[in-house]
Amino acid sequence: MSGIKFLSGGESHGKFLSCILEGLPAGLKISSDFVNLELKRRQGGYGRGGRMKIESDKIIFGSGIRFGETLGSPITLIVENKDWENWQEKMSAEGSAVGEKVTNARPGHADLTGAAKYSRKDVRDILERSSARETTMRVAAGALCKIFLQECGIKIVGKILSVGGVEGEEEIKNKIDDAKSKGDTVGGIFEVKILGAPAGLGSYIQFDKKIDAKFAAAFMSIQAIKAVEIGDGWENAKKFGSEVHDEIFIGDDKKIFRKTNRAGGIEGGMTNGEEIIIRAAMKPIPTLMKPLRTVDIETFQATTASKERSDTCAIWAAAVVGEAMAALVMADAMTEKFGGDALCDTLENLKNYRERLEKNFCL
Repeated sequence: MSGIKFLSGGESHGKFLSCILEGLPAGLKISSDFVNLELKRRQGGYGRGGRMKIESDKIIFGSGIRFGETLGSPITLIVENKDWENWQEKMSAEGSAVGEKVTNARPGHADLTGAAKYSRKDVRDILERSSARETTMRVAAGALCKIFLQECGIKIVGKILSVGGVEGEEEIKNKIDDAKSKGDTVGGIFEVKILGAPAGLGSYIQFDKKIDAKFAAAFMSIQAIKAVEIGDGWENAKKFGSEVHDEIFIGDDKKIFRKTNRAGGIEGGMTNGEEIIIRAAMKPIPTLMKPLRTVDIETFQATTASKERSDTCAIWAAAVVGEAMAALVMADAMTEKFGGDALCDTLENLKNYRERLEKNFCL
């Protein structure tokens, strides 16, 4: 990302998680309550596991904010891991390293390939960082980007479309309960909409400037996400062009509009002024209470996979993380196009741009 830079650190059971967010303009009023609410949303949802009963994530601002306003300098965000204390007590009592050594890698997780890549004999060296606990800091950084985007008239909302192939609240709960009773897990599909984005974010001139490519990469980076579509991506592939492309009309008020939005708000790698619609498919998470077959990387004998404290379904958390990643991509695009030193300048540039689009192109 060029306008916004984001780098996180920390392990699932480390002392704390942290990140540095750079690129937000100075003068943005920040509410820790809003950030904490977003962190709480990430921990919610039907089918979550025991870790959520331990952690109650609260944000700590380490730098870049003074008297509740951004300074334009890098912002340091920290969330402490309460479970760290439990692990420390266990270490003191047993006199051993924190966490038992894990050598039976889980199918579907980073365990085996990560251990091979980094030449580690303990899979815990891999799973501690590859854990979805890492997304805590994405949500924290995304919350700050949401605050910025709200100032620009842009809102991001997410929702669950299905779980395990079923829809509807009762059907979804029954599906999750069934999976839990079998020691299994279940995935699903969620949708994120971005409302109020101006036309012209992103570009067609290079592959890495296309904003749909950036959204796709951001969403695919979320743990357990295996497919992403913009608009009616998969359905559009089954139809004729005449059934797919969103026709352009001019209204009585001399405003250009579309009656449909199958493109999901993006054409030619650029936002077109319509709602941006992104959907992502999450596979069932790999930690099963009735473990799958695997191989012990120390003895090379057949065994069953390790069991970490885990969820039956984490689709609600994934949707919140999806919102955060969408916010990071959007904030990057907005600061790149409209400047990011001072909020007043960003908003003035955005205002002038919107007025030009309306005057010259009826958008």
